[in-house]
Amino acid sequence: MPLDLMVNLMERVTKEELIEKSKIWSSIAEKLHKFYRGKVMVLPKCAIESYDDFAWTYTPGVAEPCKIIKNNVETVWEYTNRWNYAAIVSDGSRILGLGDIGPEAGLPVMEGKALLFKYLGGVDAFPLVTRAKTAEDLVKFLEWIEPNFGAINLEDIEKPKCFDVLEEARKRLNICVWHDDQQGTATVVYAALKNALKIVGKKLSEVKIVFLGFGASNKKCADVLILAGAKPENMVIVDSAGTLGPHRKDCIGTYKEWWCYHTNRWGIEGGLKEALKDADVFIAMSQPGPGVVKKEEMAQMAHDSIVFLCANPIPEAWPWEAKEAGARIVATGRSDFPNQVNNSLGFPAIFRGVLDAMARTVTDEMCLAAGDAIAEYTEKHGKFELSEDYIIARMDETDLYPYEAAACAVQAAKQGVARRNLTWKEEYENAKEIIKHSQKMLNTLIKAGLIPKIPKEIKKLYVKSEKKK
Repeated sequence: MPLDLMVNLMERVTKEELIEKSKIWSSIAEKLHKFYRGKVMVLPKCAIESYDDFAWTYTPGVAEPCKIIKNNVETVWEYTNRWNYAAIVSDGSRILGLGDIGPEAGLPVMEGKALLFKYLGGVDAFPLVTRAKTAEDLVKFLEWIEPNFGAINLEDIEKPKCFDVLEEARKRLNICVWHDDQQGTATVVYAALKNALKIVGKKLSEVKIVFLGFGASNKKCADVLILAGAKPENMVIVDSAGTLGPHRKDCIGTYKEWWCYHTNRWGIEGGLKEALKDADVFIAMSQPGPGVVKKEEMAQMAHDSIVFLCANPIPEAWPWEAKEAGARIVATGRSDFPNQVNNSLGFPAIFRGVLDAMARTVTDEMCLAAGDAIAEYTEKHGKFELSEDYIIARMDETDLYPYEAAACAVQAAKQGVARRNLTWKEEYENAKEIIKHSQKMLNTLIKAGLIPKIPKEIKKLYVKSEKKK
């Protein structure tokens, strides 16, 4: 969709039309999930041209690589596809905005994640939902499956358990462990904010940043922004009980305690209304709206303010409400408004980079490098000129992914966590070829009829939806 059309759409669309559109896509999703009975499958990657080929792919020939790996376990990366395997692990305790709906109900989300991994990053990702419930059980599960994979993506795990699982798993496993709700969100928010600040002419180290909601996503956003140069004392965090600060005795002993004593230098007490006064940046990751954030609250912000309303499927307030309140730049999590802050811009490329580097971990510095790459790509190579309505690239800008993967691989080498030290150019070319091959394979299967096209009666709903716009 052209950028000017997206902007016009934001100005014209009504709440009722958006709700109706959401219902249409829910109906389409239900029909197509049942039609395809899943979104990913396993395919051979070696040639089988005769009966004799079974002898080298399995018994008796397969014993030889087994013996080689036994004598040197690191050769597993050369003799198997472990170098490109990722696990998508969830206990189903925080699926999208639906809460604890169980591992089975979370499986469609994990399959969708695997699809994006493969199409956008060329990564062979496997959905693994588990009934492990405690943080220790989840970490133990990760240890048990570690020999199969080159990286692990944690997904939709409730807080504060998600913090404990990520921290402990990164200590105990010798491969990359990443929590997309934390690190993925932070990477993309940082990239978008970096470009937004450039447009309004403000410095990250000087701006007042207000966070609404302080779960997995916003906590890691704060971590990464501090690493990038933001000052914690210039942050004000608002949760369901109000602003964080020394006055919040209920936070003692929780993950919020540190933030109570290191943020909010103004000593602001109250709620969002009090926190937003003279704020330069507002990052909301709370609950679906509209109406969660009011126009009059945003109107108190500083001149040239930046507002990220990231709740899905409906943001905390409509983007035009933020604009009417005086915000210069507004971003949401939706693709039908300008400036979509979407994790899919991050995780496929980051995993591509860390897998190719065979990294032993993924650090916050690597997230920062990925965010810098997204911001730079958007400004220098994006489809549109950097502007108030285009601060971050879109998912269909496929050359972003190898660009970002290269930045991650180089950072892994700099930090000494890579098994393979790759130059930027080596990884860019390598990632570009792998991603191109992945997309070509899917297109070939569709053209050959081996993956059925979407039925016409369902496809008509797409056309109907587009015409309404």
